[in-house]
Amino acid sequence: MTAAHYERLSGADLTFLIMEDGRAHMHIGMVSIFDAAPLRLDHGGLDFDRILAYMEGRLHQVPRLRQKLVFVPGIGQPVWVDDPEFNIRFHMRHTALPPPGDIRQLKRLTGRIMSQELDRGKPLWEHWFVDQLEGDRFGLVTKVHHCMVDGVSGLELLRLLLSSDPDTDIEPAPAWQPRPSPRDTTLFVDELRHRATAPLEFLGSQLRRSGGSDGSLSSALPSLSGLRETGDPPTIGPSDTPLNLQIGPHRRFDWTQFSFEEMSDIGKAAGGTVNDVVLAVTAGALGEFLRGRGMDIENTEFRAWVPVDVRTKADGKKMGNKVSGMIADLPIAEPDPWSRLQQVVETTRALKTSSQAQTGASMAEIFELLPPRFMGPFFRRGSQATPSNLAITNVRGHRSPMYILGARQLESYGAVPLIGNQALGIALMSYDDSLFWGFNADWDALYDLHDLVEHVEVNFEELKQIASG
Repeated sequence: MTAAHYERLSGADLTFLIMEDGRAHMHIGMVSIFDAAPLRLDHGGLDFDRILAYMEGRLHQVPRLRQKLVFVPGIGQPVWVDDPEFNIRFHMRHTALPPPGDIRQLKRLTGRIMSQELDRGKPLWEHWFVDQLEGDRFGLVTKVHHCMVDGVSGLELLRLLLSSDPDTDIEPAPAWQPRPSPRDTTLFVDELRHRATAPLEFLGSQLRRSGGSDGSLSSALPSLSGLRETGDPPTIGPSDTPLNLQIGPHRRFDWTQFSFEEMSDIGKAAGGTVNDVVLAVTAGALGEFLRGRGMDIENTEFRAWVPVDVRTKADGKKMGNKVSGMIADLPIAEPDPWSRLQQVVETTRALKTSSQAQTGASMAEIFELLPPRFMGPFFRRGSQATPSNLAITNVRGHRSPMYILGARQLESYGAVPLIGNQALGIALMSYDDSLFWGFNADWDALYDLHDLVEHVEVNFEELKQIASG
């Protein structure tokens, strides 16, 4: 008889589950565009059955895709168990755009898909294959709950479909037998045992993180004391802006793209990185956008939360969240593009020597010590008092062409979820020779989202001209 099996959500994973409240949808998203010709049937439609068979033959590589959530009785701690009713056709969906099938229609459809919460009674992911996109292309809109993956591990899900070899074969699907879920009493006793040992495990992790040679409590003090820096609010909080209000459930989605090499050259010319250029371009665009909304940006404190991957070699490419973050001040009122970039370079250089990312990882471990039933109200209230105005995340993707059964991936745009009082999130994805920008926004708050995207494009061109001149 197959033994019962379950996997417990980490404290970091749990935070994304309990922050979801009907308006703030906590799924990560991605929109990719492919050349449809290699998968085009004689009647003109996409060969979805072939894609489905290809995915079925690879599902066993990521068991989490066939697992759903159940909750420990009396405690509320969620765990992953195999879904005995798993049906891949619920998660792999085929739709089509009406004529003319243009990019604007794909953006609108993406917004609608991102507006819908994932069904918690099933594995928390969906792939939408969007047929009849102009130019003999098709789109792929992906949603995965943030409690299941972060940006880095989310890319691993796409690896099941993507290959660097255009001639990948379809492999037969291995037999799959769902493992039974544990009894409620087993889950309850195991959770009590975990909570009894969690404080000692937390202390041990701080000792290991501190790198102290004597293994003593005093050697962990640098790591533990850093928690105070993360918990203490800044002397001056971020200003209220049109981006910071209670969001609704509906989303707009837009995008743009630039040459990765050009972004890198600009960063090097300023003594910085691609990420510095991203923040500087965003700062300039936001300054113009908010000024157009009638804001006095000269007296505006504007901050971005920038996620940082804190995976170790031991973590590898496991599912789940291994992410911390840093809060960066953006000089949105600086009129000179190059001075703006240099200010960003100085800011991020200082942040890299601070303990923000390390202490953020420690905070995630503290969540392991808190009862889940009390964490929900705490985090939902906290999302309304965040110390930043928006999130900007950059995920390193494949730097060479990728394919689905011979269909080349042409573009790829990420979508970061919005929290309670942030109406905009910007996700960047490097792929092939480009850096792709995805803008996820509240439908009502950013009715003029495309204006912001145009400001981003103008600010990039300004920096490019200065760097090349």
